[in-house]
Amino acid sequence: MQGEMEDKCGIIGFHSEDQSKDVASLVYYSLYALQHRGQESAGIATFNTDTGLSFHCGMGLVTDVFSNEKIQSLPGHNAVGHVRYSTTGQSKIENSQPFVIDFGDGFIAMAHNGDIVNSGELKEELINEGFYFRSDSDSEVICYMLKKEHYDNDKDVLAAIEAVCDKLVGSYALTILVDGDLYGVRDPMGIKPLAVAKRDDEFILASETVAFDVINAEYVRDIVPGEVVYFKDNEIKSHMLESAGECKLSHCMFEYVYFARPDSTIDGVNVYETRMNIGRQLHELYPIDADVVIPVPDSSIPAAIGYSRASGIPYGEGLIKNRYVGRTFIMPTQEERELAVRLKLNPIKKVLKGKKIILIDDSIVRGTTSKQLLDLVKEAEPAEIHFLVGCPPVISPCYYGVAMATKKELIAANYSTEEIREQLGVDSLGYITLPALVKAIGMPEENLCLGCVNEKYPTEIPEGLEAETYYKP
Repeated sequence: MQGEMEDKCGIIGFHSEDQSKDVASLVYYSLYALQHRGQESAGIATFNTDTGLSFHCGMGLVTDVFSNEKIQSLPGHNAVGHVRYSTTGQSKIENSQPFVIDFGDGFIAMAHNGDIVNSGELKEELINEGFYFRSDSDSEVICYMLKKEHYDNDKDVLAAIEAVCDKLVGSYALTILVDGDLYGVRDPMGIKPLAVAKRDDEFILASETVAFDVINAEYVRDIVPGEVVYFKDNEIKSHMLESAGECKLSHCMFEYVYFARPDSTIDGVNVYETRMNIGRQLHELYPIDADVVIPVPDSSIPAAIGYSRASGIPYGEGLIKNRYVGRTFIMPTQEERELAVRLKLNPIKKVLKGKKIILIDDSIVRGTTSKQLLDLVKEAEPAEIHFLVGCPPVISPCYYGVAMATKKELIAANYSTEEIREQLGVDSLGYITLPALVKAIGMPEENLCLGCVNEKYPTEIPEGLEAETYYKP
């Protein structure tokens, strides 16, 4: 359900062969295209041969953090950029990225998407060795590990990355500047996405292909799980981590269901087509007699179109989303929180009144936002509400960079589908099945991370580890 979970981050990396070029404005536009992946903070670090490293981070949206003057103050032909949503680590400026650390005459600037499940253990080891942390983010742990291996242990960059990745458990896609050279790293399971594109003499790394489209860069390929890429002589150079062959692929299912923009393609799978397939699969599972199919905007629109086309039932926009509403979940009173829902979504009563409606949403996590939404819909007096969900019941937390809830907060972990239907007050409730979802994505089930819906996690979870949550009162 929109608003009940968030992805961690979006990352960018830029490399230009032309050392006189400044790429900060291109990083800005690419980050803007990834804004849906994180709205808490944004940052850019650039490298110029003459002036060295420049960087700026701030709280808020990309447009809040970077003015034209600020962009012009970031010279450089190589860069990394980041938009953040906090999972591990609180929402504060100290946790904003890219992280930048100095060593000797050099530096590391790094942007990270994902979650390291053994970061607590690794951080404790570093603290015992004298490292001081300014943040509570697992991304800073990776940064100091790289510094230790590269500078303190005198390893070249690829050997240092190899040594660090060998100790990391969890999900990570990284863009890293080390002394001005750009590297991209994807974890051996491929949980988080990362792709590369080319634009004139520039190479661009990004979490999603939409970041390439906005700057008219040509998609080249996805970074292979367990691959380290870098750039030299106008070519993509590749190094495979030794651990890559030991891990099974575990691409995050929620990228296709919810997180990624529908105009992205991830690991060869088009997100829009996947969501259309979800709608078609929902129709096969639940062929309901109704007057209109309505999405919960925006991520469920393709699924609703898919259901409509498969069923022949007209598609309608019964809910209008206000795209200019900021982060309303901090409102202190229940009355204000209910008002916030009305600010974000408003029903079109003429479309809904007296109609048998099929309402399609991407997922139900806690159920609180679904309840508020359905209460709004009921005010429009539809004759029937059939609520269909494009994700199987979420019964377990995510430990890999999706902030959703603890197990005790997950409604499907504590109630049956019929009990949830009664709580929501709808005429019928139907979740897509796991086999149907796998079919919609078009990828083998064994290549997907499905831990939140089947409790089969791709890594060992440390005993007592609490999944990070995105708390909305």
